Amino acid sequence: MGRSPLITHLAWGEMEIEGLAAGKDFVLYPGGGQPWDWNEHGTRHEPGIQPGDARELLERGCTVVVLSQGMDRQLKTMPETLLLLRGAGVAVHVEETREAVGLYNRLAEEDEAVGGLFHSTC
Repeated sequence: MGRSPLITHLAWGEMEIEGLAAGKDFVLYPGGGQPWDWNEHGTRHEPGIQPGDARELLERGCTVVVLSQGMDRQLKTMPETLLLLRGAGVAVHVEETREAVGLYNRLAEEDEAVGGLFHSTC
């Protein structure tokens, strides 16, 4: 499975991740990650992060999940998403993006099976 990749740079609208091309929004998990395509599950700022967005993190073996709210906390999380993760026994943290990145990196460095959904703008 491998360690979750570290986030090496964060600025408005730009993230850099170990081993991945730079981008704006990311899904990260043990062993890798990819750009986060909001269209895949119909994610919007309201109602927020969809259960389908989180399901992949469960499938990738995450035991801890960090969900970002955006730099200005504009990205919500659907209650169903939290229920799905918590129902699977996953520890869930919902934080402003800068705080989320710091927490995620600390957990990744501790070799936790951490995953996350990161939004680098509003």
